[in-house]
Amino acid sequence: MNSNPKVDFYFSKTTKWREELKLLRSIVLSCGLTENLKWGVPCYTLDEKNIVLLHVFKDYCAILFFKGALLADINGILVQQTKNVQAARQIRFSGAREIVNQKTTIKAYIYEAIEAEKAGLKVDLKQTQEFESPDEFNQKLKTTPGLKKAFEALTPGRQRAYLLYFSAAKQAKTREARVHKYLAQILKGKGLDDN
Repeated sequence: MNSNPKVDFYFSKTTKWREELKLLRSIVLSCGLTENLKWGVPCYTLDEKNIVLLHVFKDYCAILFFKGALLADINGILVQQTKNVQAARQIRFSGAREIVNQKTTIKAYIYEAIEAEKAGLKVDLKQTQEFESPDEFNQKLKTTPGLKKAFEALTPGRQRAYLLYFSAAKQAKTREARVHKYLAQILKGKGLDDN
C-alpha cells in the first residue's frame, strides 16, 4: 500500500521520534493496511476497521494494536497502557535500532491482528456493572432524586468513565468531592468530559 499524502504532515511535524515513526510507517504499510489520520495520529485500517495506530509519548513511541488483547504475544512485548485499558496493547520503542531489530516480529504481530479482524474476533470487555462503584457514589444514587435514573440513561462508556474517575481517588474525602462536583453533570445527562 502507499502512504496517504493527508498523513504526511504528521511525520514531518514530529521531531523527537521522526526516524522511528518513519520506520514504523514503512513496516505497517508493507502489511497492506490503509493509512488514515484519526484522533490526530496515523491509523491503519483493513476494510475501514482499525488495526493499529502510531503514537508518541515523552519517553517512547509506540504501535498500538486496537485488539491487542487477542494476540498471542509469544515474545512478551505487548504492554497494557493502564489497568483500565481492556482491548488495546502497545509495543513500545525508545530508538530506531529496536524497530529495525524487531521488524520481523512487528510484522508478525500486525499480520496476526489482521487475521483476528478478518475472523471477526472480539475482545470480551467488562460490563459496566463489573466496574467498582465507590460507596460515596452509591450513597448519592440512593439519596439524590433522579440520579440513579440519569446515571443509567448515560451510555455505558460515560458510566464507566465516571466510575473509574470516582474510584481512582484514594481518600474517601476526595471521592466524595468528585462525586459532588459531577452530580449536576450526570443529572443533565452529560459525560465526564462533556461541556
